[in-house]
Amino acid sequence: MSAPTESDSPRAFVLPSAVRLRAEAVGLAALQWIESLPDTVAALEREWSVRVGATIEGGSEAYVAEAIAEDGELAVVKVRMPHDDSFVHEVNVLDVAAGRGYPRLLRRDDARSAMLIERLGPSLDTLGLAIDEQIRIVCETLRDAWVHIDADLGFPTCAEKATYLDEFISRKWDELRRPCSAQVIDRARVFADTRRRAFDPNDAVLVHGDAHSANTLSVLTHDASAGRRFKLVDPDGLFGERAYDLAIPMRGWSAELLAGDALALGQQRCAYLNRLTGVDAEAIWQWGVIERVSTGLALMSVGREKEGIETLAVAERWV
Repeated sequence: MSAPTESDSPRAFVLPSAVRLRAEAVGLAALQWIESLPDTVAALEREWSVRVGATIEGGSEAYVAEAIAEDGELAVVKVRMPHDDSFVHEVNVLDVAAGRGYPRLLRRDDARSAMLIERLGPSLDTLGLAIDEQIRIVCETLRDAWVHIDADLGFPTCAEKATYLDEFISRKWDELRRPCSAQVIDRARVFADTRRRAFDPNDAVLVHGDAHSANTLSVLTHDASAGRRFKLVDPDGLFGERAYDLAIPMRGWSAELLAGDALALGQQRCAYLNRLTGVDAEAIWQWGVIERVSTGLALMSVGREKEGIETLAVAERWV
């Protein structure tokens, strides 16, 4: 396959509506970014010797599309909207991880907020697996992704995240006219303070921060005997304790928990995460409550009221 040249015809861009709506909300710089995308991608094709193909739907902060390299390697090109430092943060996570638990970073262009990464397959949440099996796979993938990193790399810490979530929970609870009990809010805030004080840089690792099944993608392979492997995408990228990542499975699958004894089922899930990873169960539980309360409030604040109510209902039973 030959690389694109200057004479190649212009591409017909298919930009997801979510990306366009986000650009309109961000303002002029993002709208100018959309106008420049055809030229940007054409330049990346030439410089990286890749052919960019079909747009990949799903996100709202970037143009994402399939790509194929000159040597036939399957890849994904991602060009982020230039309204914050999210690109630098994400690409630095992939750079540090070096393919362990995350897609391999093939090329980066910081000036254009663009990256070329390993292409992955279907997400874990689309494979029809039981919840316990999904959790097992997420944990297996996290164990590969939890690499030790230097504290001076500049990633936000889980202590800082705990402080942020403490403030967010208090503020959103009032803004939403107190949709759950004060007891739930107080317990989540106490746990946030406990996790903030528990931060230990000597035991900290690279934390994904949002390791749910939709962010866990299968690795493409031609070796049928190799077994199915997965990697994580769209990292928040934190420096902190492993238990934070295990709070994400704790906050998920609310309907299944509410269908039975939510407290007993939540405790069983916490114990299962502890057995799979060896991470302290109390830390998993505390982060799980924090994430469940903050996520429930966040869902309600963006109009996803049913999900938010279910998420907070589990927290009520846990507390």
